[in-house]
Amino acid sequence: MYRRTGIFIALVLLIGALCPPAVAQERTVSVFAAASMKNALDDINTAYTAKSGVKITVSYGPSSGLARQIEQGAPADVFISADTDWMDYATSKKAIRQPSRVNLLGNSIVLIAPKDSRIDNVGIASGFDLAKLAGDGKIATGDVKSVPVGKYAKAALEKLGAWEAAEPKFAMAESVRAALTLVARGEAVLGIVYFTDAKVEPGVKVVGTFPADSHPAIIYPVAATTTAKPEASDYLAFLRSTAARTILEKYGFKFLVSPST
Repeated sequence: MYRRTGIFIALVLLIGALCPPAVAQERTVSVFAAASMKNALDDINTAYTAKSGVKITVSYGPSSGLARQIEQGAPADVFISADTDWMDYATSKKAIRQPSRVNLLGNSIVLIAPKDSRIDNVGIASGFDLAKLAGDGKIATGDVKSVPVGKYAKAALEKLGAWEAAEPKFAMAESVRAALTLVARGEAVLGIVYFTDAKVEPGVKVVGTFPADSHPAIIYPVAATTTAKPEASDYLAFLRSTAARTILEKYGFKFLVSPST
């Protein structure tokens, strides 16, 4: 009997030696972010993970689609929208922790063309003829009914008197990055995107900048969702840090808050 007991204990010890202890559960924060944030946010998340050990998973897409996914219960901890309208929408659906909301970033919209285009130095002001400039080609931007960059573009063109003639030439894309790709591939002769998107795509060039007063202010709000993990608070604080500001400004965003240390 003692011999059997000894064998059993030895076996238990052997199994314990061969099986490593349970690994602590990995800490993660899930972020739903506007497509135009990708390059800058990827760099920020790398820096944050190195600092905190918390892994960031990101779903990039149009703010409209992301807001609706969050409304429907998608497992997001943080939402970064490219306009205040879609953050307001998510808030109205009780999907956002209102006290955590901050208007973090600003941006601008620009007119782009393929890098080898003959179009250059377009003066964008009241009365400019975008339709004539595009000729027989297409103009790409986000869907003007739902995608923030498209909404900003339409507002600007309406104010400048260029929308009615140019509207039939528009190719509406599902996101600003999709519009950017159409121009980079030469499938559209012109496009309206954020300055930050044009800055990271070598296949396009900026040929004009829309006056800031031609459209509503471009604001990127950020907030935790109502189902956010506790780690989300620290991540939101990092987005407001000096380290994050340095990265965001490198990519051309305007930092709208006083940075924390």
